[in-house]
Amino acid sequence: QVQLVDSGGGLVQAGGFLRLSCAASGRYTMVWFRQAPGKEREFVAGISWRSGDNTVYADSMRGRFTISRDNDKNTVYLQIDSLKPEDTAVYYCAAAFGAEPGRTGREYQYWGQGTQVTVSS
Repeated sequence: QVQLVDSGGGLVQAGGFLRLSCAASGRYTMVWFRQAPGKEREFVAGISWRSGDNTVYADSMRGRFTISRDNDKNTVYLQIDSLKPEDTAVYYCAAAFGAEPGRTGREYQYWGQGTQVTVSS
């Protein structure tokens, strides 16, 4: 059974940063999505279970978002720099067995419970 626990959200001022964590029960291809109030779920970034630079980002997320993983801890991180109020959302991690991070969300059977990020102006 795949288990995911995401954490690290909070209330921060604009311009600040956060590092979200997703602890998994094994080594999987992992992604982050976010969902703001009244909006559809949005792909943020993904990282393959394969070694090497196997990361993908939504075009709008390049630059301020960095996904990484610690394989010893089976944990994936999402660093968000220069936070903006429009980053306010619930951030979810998800896992899949395939090697390529999918972007639609339909590829993922396993999801974390979500962690709230709130950015004040």
